[in-house]
Amino acid sequence: MPDSAAYCPGCGRSMQPIERAHGSVGALPVTIAGALAYLTFLPAIAFLLVEPYRKDRFIRFHSFQCLGLWLAAVIIGSVLRLASFLVSFIPIVGHLVVWLTAMLSFLAFFAIWLVLMVKALQGEMYELPIIGEYAENRA
Repeated sequence: MPDSAAYCPGCGRSMQPIERAHGSVGALPVTIAGALAYLTFLPAIAFLLVEPYRKDRFIRFHSFQCLGLWLAAVIIGSVLRLASFLVSFIPIVGHLVVWLTAMLSFLAFFAIWLVLMVKALQGEMYELPIIGEYAENRA
């Protein structure tokens, strides 16, 4: 592979090294603070308000992405609640569809949350499709 290659010709993977965050802000390492932002929305808000953490771009990005993920979860949960009310009038199948949809959406959000925490611990700024772009602009 030539040194000037930007992408692998076989698989298309980027050959540029991934920039990882390092160092510490306040009492916490940057990667730990970025992962802590995903615990609930409260640490994310605290990191955006407390002085040494709100100046760090990595922590601000993960805090905004956490808040966006929580907002998406609330919106999707509300839509599913309304849909479950409408579908629950169908005997037997309606309750099964509601239960399966709720379980699948919960598992999807849990998997996304877990991936985001691991990526933050690795020092990466992993962007979700829509929420990540907003977080990148705000950070």
